[in-house]
Amino acid sequence: MSDPRLVSILIPAVGGQGGGVLSEWIVEAALADGVLAHSTSIPGVAQRTGSTSYYIEVFAGGTGEAPAFSLYPVPGALDVLLAPEFLEVGRAIELGFPSPSRTTIIASMHRLYSIHEKIATGRGIHPIEQLEAAARAFSRSLIAFDALAVAREHDTEVNAVLLGALAGSGVLPVRADAFRAAIERKGVGVTANLKGFEVGLDLALRRDAPPAPREAAPAPSPNVARFATAIAPFPESLQPVLAEALARLVDYQDRAYAERYLARLRPFVDADVELAGLVARHLAVWMTYEDAIRVADLKSRAGRLDRIRREVRARDAEIVVTDYLKPDLDEIYGILPYRLVAPFARWAERRWPHGRPTLGAHVRTTTVAGYLRLWLLARCRRLRPISYRAHHEHARMERWLAAVAKCAERDFGLAREVARAAQLVKGYGDVRRRMTVAFEHLVESVLAAAALEAGRGDGFGVSTGLAGRYRALVLGGPEGEAPAASLAARVLERLRAADRRGALELLEAPRG
Repeated sequence: MSDPRLVSILIPAVGGQGGGVLSEWIVEAALADGVLAHSTSIPGVAQRTGSTSYYIEVFAGGTGEAPAFSLYPVPGALDVLLAPEFLEVGRAIELGFPSPSRTTIIASMHRLYSIHEKIATGRGIHPIEQLEAAARAFSRSLIAFDALAVAREHDTEVNAVLLGALAGSGVLPVRADAFRAAIERKGVGVTANLKGFEVGLDLALRRDAPPAPREAAPAPSPNVARFATAIAPFPESLQPVLAEALARLVDYQDRAYAERYLARLRPFVDADVELAGLVARHLAVWMTYEDAIRVADLKSRAGRLDRIRREVRARDAEIVVTDYLKPDLDEIYGILPYRLVAPFARWAERRWPHGRPTLGAHVRTTTVAGYLRLWLLARCRRLRPISYRAHHEHARMERWLAAVAKCAERDFGLAREVARAAQLVKGYGDVRRRMTVAFEHLVESVLAAAALEAGRGDGFGVSTGLAGRYRALVLGGPEGEAPAASLAARVLERLRAADRRGALELLEAPRG
């Protein structure tokens, strides 16, 4: 190399991914190999709303003097993007850092969902296929694999595996032994980190790292055999869904509850199989709504504590688990018998119309007293069928099923959209109440629109479109709920004025 050159490395990492240790390893290895290096970091934000950017420059040598080190990467002039989580590759591309003519991208393809992905009312997860395509388009070379799965398989850490992949990429003028020495000098988890380094190094050298996760045909579920007799009368295309639904319902309540589910579903199977599939999925989720009893049941299961022990690698050491619970008044009295609490619930709704008081509790689940609190609450599921919450939830389910059946008599496309509306019934506390209001208003508005369209011979395009557009607006986030209600009012106004074309134009108008 005749001209002095700096190799630039950007590590976008979030809390707990070891980005700081990874950057220190790289600098230590370079210095141990007699190569000048410099690093800096810019703190990000916790909880996956942003990442900390670790930036490293390594002097790759040359005949001239080493240039001044920079504190921040230059867009388009990055040599290595080393990402412990795949969405961070997309962030870096959005900011313009990697270049297809220069940048080597080394990334783990596992996902830790960001806050923006989690808060979406509908599905807000960025497709892994699009992220992978962008990474290939904006890199000279791409080394990408599920480093988290590799690390778990070999009982090591993701940052150690990625360090090995960096060493194996050949981008840095640093020997592999210098990286090993840096891990040893750091003195933290030396044996496990050296193992991870060797695995990552081997994957990069062979360039046949495991590919991105793909949607594969699901393996036959054991629940299909378990409930073979119960699901046999139903169409074969529905049986996998029904098997999972029945397993969920039995685990949630009992077999009688699962039979109630099948009885509700049977009329739709005779009408339209596609419609029955939609009802089957949404009804199973709705009938297993998560009340305080269900939360206590899931949190007190032995398998949960075993999973936590494995994840923190506690082995035989004692673990301490504290659950932070904050149920509101509705969730507290919702598990009590309807006849007992109905008068109080009506008073509470008048007293606190815009939100109920909450009761915060810190439950040490790994103590005898804390575990017993959850275990005893979970045993109350025998009271669930007569509870205040069950009374109202099942009444809403029946109204929804009746609306779907009524729409199916007119148009199956309309009935499917009303079936999909159940996707809005989700969340806890104030969110659940708000989403329930939106759901009920959607169904009411669509039924009114369908009644206005009936008998005119033009089909049910307006009411079907209204159902889909309303649902999409609400699933887009809280800011879409008011526009959805306003849209429904304007569409109904046009239909009452016999202006069907105007109603369709409202539904076809650009969103936002």
